Amino acid sequence: MRINRRDALKKTSKNLGLTFIPSYLATGVRAQGDPQPPSKRINLGCVGVGGRAGGVIPGLCNKGNAQPVAFADVDYSARNVKKNLTRWPKVKRYADFREMMDKSGNDIDAVSVVVPDHSHFCATILAMSMGKHVYVEKPLTHSFQEAELLMKAEKKFGVVTQMGNQGHTGTSSNQFREWVKKGIIKNVTQVDAWKGPSCFFMQKDKRINAWPKEEAKPKGMDWNMWLGPAEYHSFSRMYHTFEWRGFHPYGSGMLGDWGCHIIDMIHHYLDLGLPTEVKAQRMDDHNKIIFPLNSHMEFSFPARGKHPALKLNWKDGVNCQASVPKKYWDNSEKAPRLGGAGTLFKVDGEDYMVQRNSHGGSSRLFPYKKSKDLDLKTENIRDNHSESFIQACLGNGKTWSPFSVGGVLTQVLTLGCIAQYYNRNIKFDPKTKQITNDKLANARLSIKPRQGWEEFYKMV
Repeated sequence: MRINRRDALKKTSKNLGLTFIPSYLATGVRAQGDPQPPSKRINLGCVGVGGRAGGVIPGLCNKGNAQPVAFADVDYSARNVKKNLTRWPKVKRYADFREMMDKSGNDIDAVSVVVPDHSHFCATILAMSMGKHVYVEKPLTHSFQEAELLMKAEKKFGVVTQMGNQGHTGTSSNQFREWVKKGIIKNVTQVDAWKGPSCFFMQKDKRINAWPKEEAKPKGMDWNMWLGPAEYHSFSRMYHTFEWRGFHPYGSGMLGDWGCHIIDMIHHYLDLGLPTEVKAQRMDDHNKIIFPLNSHMEFSFPARGKHPALKLNWKDGVNCQASVPKKYWDNSEKAPRLGGAGTLFKVDGEDYMVQRNSHGGSSRLFPYKKSKDLDLKTENIRDNHSESFIQACLGNGKTWSPFSVGGVLTQVLTLGCIAQYYNRNIKFDPKTKQITNDKLANARLSIKPRQGWEEFYKMV
């Protein structure tokens, strides 16, 4: 390569972040089919083209303020890749994101990272070190340590960041924030959060307790690149293209996946921060290969300013849904329907409960008649999660879920994943950021990257 990768990794904010000139100003290059003048358009480098990226990339470009100029993917035959290649047929293609950043970096302003959880960190911190803004799908990282490093990198390199928990931007997020400000949501001491079964590891007849046997990988696929810094296992279709989410080395289970959409507003607007304890109450069919069939956990958060200590009960799997006590029903003969995912909590000292759905779902009160007694009106904010990132890259406003917000939420979820992995309670010190009762669990706060990937973890 023309630029030594190790040198690129060691560049500092002094010689990169503070002198970075966006490519639309430095080169005036227009992206393929871009109607905007160079001064009003963001050039994207896209790490991950298929799967979830099949929606994320168009979402970042739909307003015409961004266009992809480079793609990096280890398997161009995977699902959802074709529609992006068809829409942008002349975009440069790479198999290795490092090569993309080396050869096309001068034409890239921002990078989208939409790949399996274990691969988020390396692509993200490399882009940040080169002065590129970054949009990363949730959860932000696969380990507690990686999230910590990306939050430090956000401060060091001064770039725009956004984690892809889409519901955190816009009307429903503003509604929750305003209800907290108005005191409609206050004195919360217990929250029930749940997510019903969906992925393969949550289906009893599809459970496994041994590593999948090796299979022939897709033609032209770089399996070593797919693995990145994570531990080695031979290729299997059970990992790629999507079932990786259920395997401990590569995914974050249902908690890491949907937790970002379910507890995000509670975590942020109630200032939960980091827990002091995570109790592994139930882990059905536990093993250290895939996540449990059903999981029940309790997270303990200390008192925070005006907020009292809080216990968050997380349940995923069958029969995990919370229930509304009968005294809060609108119809005394019919229990309210809560759906397959969400949160429910009592407002201490008040005669109502609050439910929030996942993603961009709004919050509501039980019983509904209480809504007439309270000032629930909040502003309708039409901000789009993807477009807010692009506008922030152009210097217009800020993102709603930067790494400083999404990173701490991700750390909470990774602590839960450690409790799931070992099937044991862990005690955590938020000040030292260490697990205090279990050396093995504490070691799992970070990962030991495979040979060749170590430099990424020495950036900050």
